[in-house]
Amino acid sequence: MNTAIIGGGAAGLFLAINLKELIIKSGRNAKTMQVTVFEKNDKILSKLEISGGGRCNCTNTFEFANKNGSFFDDLAQVYPRGHRSVKKMFHIFSPKDAFKWFETHGVKLKIEDNGRVFPQSDDSHTIINVFKHYAALYDIDIRLNDSINSLSRVEHFDFICVACGGLLHNNLLSLLKVEDSIIVKPIPSLFAFNVEDSGLRALSGTTLNGVTLMFPKTKFKVSDSVLITHKGLSGPAVLRLSSYAAVFLNEANYNTPLLVNWIGRNNEDATATVNHCKILHANKMIMNINPFALPQRFWEYILVRVVPNRLNIRYKDLTEKEISRIVDAVCNDKYLIKSRSNNKEEFVTCGGVDLSCIDINTMRLKADKRLFFVGEALNIDGITGGYNFQVAWTTAFIAAQEICNIYLSNPVQ
Repeated sequence: MNTAIIGGGAAGLFLAINLKELIIKSGRNAKTMQVTVFEKNDKILSKLEISGGGRCNCTNTFEFANKNGSFFDDLAQVYPRGHRSVKKMFHIFSPKDAFKWFETHGVKLKIEDNGRVFPQSDDSHTIINVFKHYAALYDIDIRLNDSINSLSRVEHFDFICVACGGLLHNNLLSLLKVEDSIIVKPIPSLFAFNVEDSGLRALSGTTLNGVTLMFPKTKFKVSDSVLITHKGLSGPAVLRLSSYAAVFLNEANYNTPLLVNWIGRNNEDATATVNHCKILHANKMIMNINPFALPQRFWEYILVRVVPNRLNIRYKDLTEKEISRIVDAVCNDKYLIKSRSNNKEEFVTCGGVDLSCIDINTMRLKADKRLFFVGEALNIDGITGGYNFQVAWTTAFIAAQEICNIYLSNPVQ
């Protein structure tokens, strides 16, 4: 038998290697299953190489979920789309299975904040080199600069696995005779917000913790760190919000108001804090004493906006109206998102093959039993933190397992 894998990224290579290994574990000769990987670019694993700033956040411990340490009940927190299917898939190949797989294949891992998992080497090439080693060991045929532009290229294969994203950007679906109706249009996810406030952008490089972001008249709300950039806002809170609200933002053409609570506290509490500071530091200049422990440059930015003619006054001279304006600026700030920008070199889409058209126990397309979809080709996407790579490993392993099971059901080669 032979298998074609379209896409030489994380999911494609993981599928190829695991398919060979499962056949070897069954006691059969791996060479009786030919595996060919078609990659349209001049190298494999290009996205994995740049992920995590070149360190590759390859999975997550998922220990965020609840006191019992189970991740199955709270996956919606990290997978805005597809979390119910992911929950079922993890019973077949879990994050713990992925962790064990990498370590037993020579990639020593470490756990960092928020359960993020990286190679101990802090170098994505550690994983890339392991993939290349096993691909060579198992005689996996990797064809670079090779786009599938004709059905005749793959129709003779027993199994065809689509492991590439951006399905609507080429004619691959029509070549494979797949109905367009099963595709949820891919749109961007995980991106930064561009705003026109020049004063804010002048603070590029400033990080604020415990910030709450939300879109008016929606349920989309996130609390986390925010990074001010030369274009606007980024950081964990922004990226998570962009993921949760990906469809909403696309429909708004990435032009919508954003509400920001810079201190994550309510007006009453913030007012009490300023009044306490007014008593404690009555004779101190308001520019010099920051009651909310905000970065000094940001505190000055707030004061310049709300009390521009009172920057050199002492706390005892602040009026109730001025305190109210300061509190409103830190608790109920508002900006207009004008556009979006990519998160560094990383790019994730939501959309892809509708999961209702996939047998999630096998990754087979229900309408075509020899056609499989894995990784970003599916309508599953997660926030930053290793969650998208985990879907790549899980779906690829499930597809490899199903192909191997079909292979084993045939007479010994």
